Amino acid sequence: MDNLGISIVTIVIIAANGILSFKGFNDRSFFEKYKFNVGSIRRGEQIRMLSSGFLHADITHFLFNMFTLYFFAEAVIRPLGSFNFLIIYFASLIFGNLLSLYFHKNDYWYSAIGASGAVTGVLYSAILLNPGMSLYMFFVPIPIPGYVFGIGYLLYSIYGMKKRIGNIGHDAHFGGAIGGYVITLILMPSLFRTDLLYIGLLAIPIIILFVLHKTGKLN
Repeated sequence: MDNLGISIVTIVIIAANGILSFKGFNDRSFFEKYKFNVGSIRRGEQIRMLSSGFLHADITHFLFNMFTLYFFAEAVIRPLGSFNFLIIYFASLIFGNLLSLYFHKNDYWYSAIGASGAVTGVLYSAILLNPGMSLYMFFVPIPIPGYVFGIGYLLYSIYGMKKRIGNIGHDAHFGGAIGGYVITLILMPSLFRTDLLYIGLLAIPIIILFVLHKTGKLN
């Protein structure tokens, strides 16, 4: 880690997102070629499962994702290392897009972009590694325990998926969180000895999503 308190790997990820996002802002054909699109992916353009995570709708979308990544990346890199952080980042990106593809497999028109799935995976990983971390939200003057925020965020994502709130890929966020959760536990199984309660609590929204889907109550 350098003197700025941010790892080179984080800088590289942010730079890659910036370069490709700004390319997409100025080159519509590039944007259309590499965004997440169900019809194109089902026709064999699997590169979109990865490339879409480096495109953003606009500068605000880009900055929001990158600031979130900046704030939580080091909380994953410090205990797990840069290589494992990359595994979590890219696995969460793929998990997020796989869940989107699953829920929208028959919506050939469905498209999405953004690093949100990967970033949410990093966020959920950071919370799992340090469930007692204090998080602050706008308009909330008191700190929120990380595990409470994580559970609340995924419950809201389920609500967003069910009610189709906004032009937001709630399913990609949720899939990314699952990726961050699962891969972190694989990389650090000692958490089952030290933080089993928090592992169980953070699994609650995942179980709820599974039950809602199986009972047909998600839509």
